[in-house]
Amino acid sequence: MAIFEEFKKFISRGSVLDLAVGVMIGAAFGKIVTSLTENVIMPVIGWAFGDIDFSKYFIRLGDIPAAYTGSPTDYVALKGAGVAMIGYGEFITQIVNFLIIAAVLFLLVRSINKMVESVKKEQAEADAAAVAPTDPQLEALKEILAELRKPKV
Repeated sequence: MAIFEEFKKFISRGSVLDLAVGVMIGAAFGKIVTSLTENVIMPVIGWAFGDIDFSKYFIRLGDIPAAYTGSPTDYVALKGAGVAMIGYGEFITQIVNFLIIAAVLFLLVRSINKMVESVKKEQAEADAAAVAPTDPQLEALKEILAELRKPKV
């Protein structure tokens, strides 16, 4: 029973829950980016370069089974038939996915860092203003010192 209580305490920590939520949101975001890449970006790139479908680019390494009746250029069907292949078109698609995710995360972290720096700067200015003495005698002494430092004519 002690292990269950210890596990319950571990799971109920805020950082573990935050991590779990982050992983779930990351997985959902990954699906969105994959859809964006496969359904929007890659077709536009394919159209721009002459109806190229990157998912169909592959290098066949093995022989096509004799019982296979599909197209010899259908990557999905050949893969389903167990033909050894290098799907470099899919690899290109995954690189684009990675670059999109990396760019979004970069922009997110950059904006958060700017916000944190701004808050720290405002806090430092507020702290400096709060620490500054407001003693009228000190202000009078500062004025006298400024007058004494002026060059004599």
